[in-house]
Amino acid sequence: MSTETTDAVAPDAPTNGDAAAAAQAAARTSAASGELNLPNGAGLNLVKDIPVTLSIELGRARMTLKELLDLDQGAVVELDRMVDEPLDILVNGTLVAHGEVVVIDDTFGVRLTDVASADGAQVLGG
Repeated sequence: MSTETTDAVAPDAPTNGDAAAAAQAAARTSAASGELNLPNGAGLNLVKDIPVTLSIELGRARMTLKELLDLDQGAVVELDRMVDEPLDILVNGTLVAHGEVVVIDDTFGVRLTDVASADGAQVLGG
């Protein structure tokens, strides 16, 4: 079985000089809809080398400025998270996963237990 393809040019199709602009416009349009659709499969490869900040959140505490200023070396701050609750894993401030603390040789690490869905709507169970 053979497949034949034909290229049809629409009357309002860009000329060669406008091809780059059209590709950029298509990428912006796709990005606006939440999809990254670039020619030649470039997609994710364009952004793989962009540095991000990975943060692991153990818990949070609320206090007044006076309470903060009264903290001394050795003070203990109680956090809002229970010991058995998973840690939040954030990339540039956005929750992407949950995890648990592990010890690797003499350093801490985090084992991912739940990873966010592709649309970021929820963190899915592993």
